[in-house]
Amino acid sequence: MSKTILVVDDSATMVMSLKGSLEIAGFKVETANDGVQAITKLQAGVKPDLIITDINMPNMGGIDFIRNARALPGLRFIPILALTTESQQEKRDEAKKLGATGWLLKPVSGADLLKVIKQVLPGA
Repeated sequence: MSKTILVVDDSATMVMSLKGSLEIAGFKVETANDGVQAITKLQAGVKPDLIITDINMPNMGGIDFIRNARALPGLRFIPILALTTESQQEKRDEAKKLGATGWLLKPVSGADLLKVIKQVLPGA
């Protein structure tokens, strides 16, 4: 059974690129344009095995999304990777404190992303 990854990013280009790479690697991919849409999908029953989120997005950014996602039942132990251009240590620390599993800087190659996914997602 293939694993499901929720990609949360306001960049259509980034979503398309990630979705393509992940689907080629055998993952099922759900997408959301911002944290609000992602929370709505999660509340509607989308059950990802892993979440990849941008940090800087309109409506609800990645930090707030991580905080809200961790508060939802069943999402406490789902790995969340922040994939962002944001390199400030304070943001990394805050994301980690709120429950982010890892932090990747854009741009990231498909091979590097898959390597990290295999580390945080057992059986991937």
